[in-house]
Amino acid sequence: MRQAETEIKLVPGSFAEKFFAAPHGCRSRRSSGKDGRFIDIATQSNKITGKLDKLAPVFGTAAAVPLTVSVPLITFDRTPIMFSKLLTTLAVCASTLLAAGHAAAADRPLEIGYLPILPMSQLFVALESDTLQKKGAPAPKLVPFQSGPALTQALVSGQLDVAYVGIGPALVARSKGADIKVLASNIVEQVNVIALGPLASYFASGDPATAFARFAKDHNRKPTIASYPKGAVPETAFQYWIRERLKVDPGAINLIYQGEAQIQQSLTTGAIDGAVALEPTVSVVLSKLPDARVVAQGSAMFPRQPGAVLLAREKLIKEQPEAVQQIVNAHVDATRLLRDNPAKAAGYVQKYVAGGRLDKALVEKAIRRSHDQFVANPYVIIGPTRDLQKYQAELGTLDSAAVTVEQLFDMRFFDKAPK
Repeated sequence: MRQAETEIKLVPGSFAEKFFAAPHGCRSRRSSGKDGRFIDIATQSNKITGKLDKLAPVFGTAAAVPLTVSVPLITFDRTPIMFSKLLTTLAVCASTLLAAGHAAAADRPLEIGYLPILPMSQLFVALESDTLQKKGAPAPKLVPFQSGPALTQALVSGQLDVAYVGIGPALVARSKGADIKVLASNIVEQVNVIALGPLASYFASGDPATAFARFAKDHNRKPTIASYPKGAVPETAFQYWIRERLKVDPGAINLIYQGEAQIQQSLTTGAIDGAVALEPTVSVVLSKLPDARVVAQGSAMFPRQPGAVLLAREKLIKEQPEAVQQIVNAHVDATRLLRDNPAKAAGYVQKYVAGGRLDKALVEKAIRRSHDQFVANPYVIIGPTRDLQKYQAELGTLDSAAVTVEQLFDMRFFDKAPK
């Protein structure tokens, strides 16, 4: 009785074809059995025909590899060959191929999406202090975005390995099927409402709940307020503030949606009356316009307000857990530096926020203003995230039934990070 051999059929030009053409221990072989017949195993569909259903778990793990295996069942005198050695051979081949695929993924630069604003400072500190990745790893591909929804769309469409983004867009992306997990918090209570001179005066002299109405009466128009797009944390916090805190009809305000760069420009040029803003825009506007004023911020707008987070794809977590752990470790270290040494951190952050155009002293001031808000511990924001999700569902900006908060978080890496 002759030992069964395997024939590996590969997609031309695929990684699998290149792998089996290389001098690895698992090579394609062709049987010359007289009565050989073939059973196809399609890994991409994870379906196995014939009598090899036991291999489903093996090939299921390699579903991303475009590979088809055909197994000859060779017989002599009508006696079928035993499958035990064949199963072992195929299992070894599949495991070897999977390991090689993971190694190739580790050699590919990580694609990291982010917004160039202060709440993403941990990324900038980790990059500049060279702690984000282990020595020798390929430099990451950085992809800046001007708004959370744009980054959300990238996540939903399968782009990016890692992202620094608001918890609001993270919830939206997960609800739309993105395979992402939040690994750490960046910042909490980050949102400010800043009013320019004319509008600011109504908050300074009278009940804040009537400030918008009194402005409208005196100026014969609604005040124009710029905000991040719907579903973002700043927009949600603003909606909660005017509806639940001030009890103001949203229709009394002309609310427009812009990205951070546009908000800063609109404020400094006087094109709007106020805005829902983050750092460093708040510090920039206050330094340029002395009559501007922060009229609401942090938990005064939304209780225990969660902010920006660090997240990663589940595929990356599964295939490169050591790389993910390195990123979280660097994140925790960067948070500590931001709180303990703002002057040093400012030199790192300045290169990335607002296109590197801001003075280092101004960036340092913004970091100091945010000192108490830099928080890496994801446990701190679980409850507030649940509250945020509930309120977004009430506003109609999120389907709360599509994802639970528990599904969104993965605490394992923060738990292992040196504190």
